[in-house]
Amino acid sequence: MDRKYELTDETVELDGHTLHRIRATKNFDDIRIGDYGGYVECERNLSQYGDCWVFPGALVYENACVANDARVFGNARVRGMSRVDGEAWVYGDAEICDKVWVTDRAQVYGRTKAFGSAQICDEAIVSGEIAIGGKIVVCDAIHLSSVKTDQD
Repeated sequence: MDRKYELTDETVELDGHTLHRIRATKNFDDIRIGDYGGYVECERNLSQYGDCWVFPGALVYENACVANDARVFGNARVRGMSRVDGEAWVYGDAEICDKVWVTDRAQVYGRTKAFGSAQICDEAIVSGEIAIGGKIVVCDAIHLSSVKTDQD
């Protein structure tokens, strides 16, 4: 297998987990050999296939997985048994945990927290300071967000 990244010796400790910074070992999409990414606990957290990537600042750990052409960046955290795949983006201060599945061209960002077994798919966008969980399915081209006003 032609590996696209390696785990470096640069680590951080988080919630009892040791996460390793990743470094690209080949050019793909807009990533170049030697580019540093974010942190993963182990190789099951980021697929060696497709153009998926965990960018600097982002963390993926426990049994979570980023696959296909998905992107995780900013201060985002993906953990538990969650999956980010397709062409989905998770970024900002978003937290994806438990068994959440973000797929297709969905985007989750802001201070969103997704938990339980929620599914965010198609072209859905979830943003702002919002929490979604349970068995909720957010799909199609829906945009869920919270907006703070001066009166809040």
